[in-house]
Amino acid sequence: MSDTNVISLPDKFDFSFHKEFTKKYDDSIINASVSEIVLDFSRVSYLDSSALGMMVLLYRKAQACNKKVTVKNVSGKTAEILKMANFQKLYAFE
Repeated sequence: MSDTNVISLPDKFDFSFHKEFTKKYDDSIINASVSEIVLDFSRVSYLDSSALGMMVLLYRKAQACNKKVTVKNVSGKTAEILKMANFQKLYAFE
C-alpha cells in the first residue's frame, strides 16, 4: 500500500523547527508504508539557510530509502529562495 505523509511547515521555517522537522520526517522514513513525503509550504513566509540544510538532509535520507519528496504550496519570496538554491533539482514542486 502506498501512503503519503504531509509535513506542514511553520510560518518561520528556521533552526527552531529542526527537532520537530527531523522527528516528523524520520517517522516517515522508517515507516515502510510511506512512499511519499510532502512538504506543505502554505504557511511559510520565511526560511533561512538552516531550513535549506534540513531539506538537503531530508533529501539524502529519502533517496537512500527510495522515498519521493514533494514540495507543495510554495510561493513568493520562499519560492524565489528555493529556486535560487536550485532545489527544483532535488524536489518535485507542485
